[in-house]
Amino acid sequence: MQIDLSRFRDTFFQESAEHLAEMEAGLLRLEREPNDTELLNAIFRAAHSIKGASGTFGFEDVARFTHGLESLLDRLRAGQIAVTHALVDTLLRSGDLLRELLARAAAGTPAPEQMAALLSELERASGGAASAPAPAPARTGAPEYATAKAYRIHFRPSIDLFQQGMDPLLILRDLAALGHAVATADASQLPPLTSLDPEQCYLGWTVRLETTKTAEEIRDVFAFVEDSAEIGVEPEALEAQPAAVPVAAAEPKSAAAPAGTASLRVATSKVDKLIDLVGELVIAQSMAKAIVDAFEPSRLHQLREAMAETERYTRELQERVMSVRMLPIGQVFSRFPRLVRDVAAQLGKRVRVEMAGEETELDKGVVERMSDPLTHLVRNAIDHGIETPEERRRLGKPEEGLLRLEAYHQSGNVMVAVSDDGRGLNAGRIRQKAVERGLIAENAVLSNEQAYNLIFEPGFSTAEKVSDVSGRGVGMDVVKRNVQALNGSVAVDTQAGGGTTVSIRLPLTLAILDGLLLKVGAETYVMPLVSIVESIRPRADQVRGVAGKGDVVAVRGDVLPLVRLHELFAIPAAVTDPCCGLTVIMESGGQRTALLVDELLGQQQVVVKSLEAHYRKVRGVLGATILGDGRPALILDAAGLAEAAHGISNEETA
Repeated sequence: MQIDLSRFRDTFFQESAEHLAEMEAGLLRLEREPNDTELLNAIFRAAHSIKGASGTFGFEDVARFTHGLESLLDRLRAGQIAVTHALVDTLLRSGDLLRELLARAAAGTPAPEQMAALLSELERASGGAASAPAPAPARTGAPEYATAKAYRIHFRPSIDLFQQGMDPLLILRDLAALGHAVATADASQLPPLTSLDPEQCYLGWTVRLETTKTAEEIRDVFAFVEDSAEIGVEPEALEAQPAAVPVAAAEPKSAAAPAGTASLRVATSKVDKLIDLVGELVIAQSMAKAIVDAFEPSRLHQLREAMAETERYTRELQERVMSVRMLPIGQVFSRFPRLVRDVAAQLGKRVRVEMAGEETELDKGVVERMSDPLTHLVRNAIDHGIETPEERRRLGKPEEGLLRLEAYHQSGNVMVAVSDDGRGLNAGRIRQKAVERGLIAENAVLSNEQAYNLIFEPGFSTAEKVSDVSGRGVGMDVVKRNVQALNGSVAVDTQAGGGTTVSIRLPLTLAILDGLLLKVGAETYVMPLVSIVESIRPRADQVRGVAGKGDVVAVRGDVLPLVRLHELFAIPAAVTDPCCGLTVIMESGGQRTALLVDELLGQQQVVVKSLEAHYRKVRGVLGATILGDGRPALILDAAGLAEAAHGISNEETA
């Protein structure tokens, strides 16, 4: 019986990555809680799962290395070795190597050279040579019977095994790979044909296995089903057995690279709700069609009710489909305890990490693209913000600094904040560095908030020397550009000696946004609601010109640059007098700007389509959409328009 395992490879690598993340998080906790036996058990189970599954797919390097790691973890569980900082460091490096081994297994390339050295280090750390598993027996040919033992194996899967994505025939195949196996099926729970459900598993098996493997290695085969099956492994004397059907072992497939298609795990409850909602939508559509087919004026109110019902179900279906793409931001947060540990050790600092709101959900695309910005913020907070233990002691602070990652919902958006209790930003030093680098004129007048925003300029850095951590002036610029690419904004709040908080405002999803329709001449534009503060019709005394700088609008004591959209996009027949049109006050990156438009047409949800995929990047334009009347409309980018107003960019606008 030949079984193709290639269709399960992607799932194996995805689950192995999850086990590795669980191991790493557990090891970082173990350093603080060395006596937590349940934590040690969880780390061991994660390594054990990777070991068992890698053997199934024939990834012998992964299995051999994980066996050495497992042996050390087993001695830790037994209390034979104490948890130390150096030991945790070795285990973390082992996790890094295991991650590389999995990547090489996916690509079909050999193990790295440092594997042998790290295996030896694991053996020394465990107080002796860890017994490495013998190479897997050939999948074809006769087994070695001279030293073989016999086992009787009882395997009864749970009835819902198929619904968990498992295949019992794979288990039988792997048992056959261990030696000479003879399986007998138990069909005692098989129902009558009329009530048989093809999605349920009714069979059990008794397998007699002659092998050189130990009972523990046999149980490894059941690693993925041990919680959903009855399993028994008992030794048995070697003797002739009645003839039965042998289980053939399949030849292992070559380790080709996994498919490049991205996958997304979805809770069954979300899928069930989608199916129910589609059913309701089909019913509503059928009712509307029946009314249209037999329409007469007296049934107009019925048609309106049917269309309203269809619209309600369509909107709910849209929300449910979008929720399928939502992932908790904790998937990004979970990477940072290890990063903080490594960077703090490199800089000779002590830093504690706190996280809150890890369950806050964002669109999958937003979550994946937040990794780089948050990494730069975390590294900068440790390097520039948090002081050394000696300096903190002189300042009367705890020697251990605090870095806090937090996510929460606010006004239909998600806020992600990175805070530290370090020295805070120095507006005077930032200004001095900006002048030295030619970012501002020496006589420029800046508020503290404007000075703080200079840290996001390309090439800006206050570091005295370039290090492996920072000093090249690219980190905060990357943060700003990446966040703006997500239609988000960044703000800085700091207190001298009290720390800094960088807050990132993000949309829930990149695919659909709530926007305000703006009319300029004969054109219609969409401005994301997240960027709008208010809209006003200014009086004549509120609008004034600044020589060489254009017009500004005074709003409650603030003087805001005025962007005339009709001039920026060369739109004819538009309102040119701000007192006759409307000014939309928009905010981006802590800067507010006034945008002159003819009128507001109302609020609408729009589907975002990329403009760059078919044309190119246009300053001030986020993307495009199709309106309800079938006409296209550009979606405005508040950050790009603000740059045009403040004269930050000199690029020409298409």
